[in-house]
Amino acid sequence: MTSVNGDFELSMDELRVVARYVAETAQEVLPVFEGANPGDTRPRAAIDAAWEFVNGAPRTKLQRVTSMDAHRAAKETATETARLAAQAAGDAASAAYLHPIAKAHQVGHILRAAANVARIAEIDAGEDPGAGNRAIEKARERATPVLIDILQRYPLAPSGKSRAAQLMAALDASLRGSPPAGTARTGG
Repeated sequence: MTSVNGDFELSMDELRVVARYVAETAQEVLPVFEGANPGDTRPRAAIDAAWEFVNGAPRTKLQRVTSMDAHRAAKETATETARLAAQAAGDAASAAYLHPIAKAHQVGHILRAAANVARIAEIDAGEDPGAGNRAIEKARERATPVLIDILQRYPLAPSGKSRAAQLMAALDASLRGSPPAGTARTGG
């Protein structure tokens, strides 16, 4: 169990917990990308690379390259939902390289895929925020105690203007046990 040092330590086992969470999340919306971009295998390759790492393979250039490729696919696709799905896939592969530095943007590597899934749910439901809230609740329920422990080593998710950033902040606050400023918990 090798450790990665920075402002704190992350073990390879902990990185695998994060990568599993992100890969499971991204896999949910992979069909959104593939439906809009038949034949573009870059996001699928990124998720496959994430699963290789999760299942015990060492982290290698494969995760970095497939992550970058999936993020390029996100920039090249025509729809917002496909962009969010490809971005989530890229995040799954890059989770193997989460940095143990106390910077808020690192939280995005843990939670952005789940926020993207929630945003896709909202769009698919005709911009219904309830759909996003339900997806955030599902992501919260899937988070393991180890994932939450890792998350709590980082500062709060950065606030942002995009709806996906707002959803990520809501998930982050929920996992840490308090609603984000200006929002209330809702049933869903």
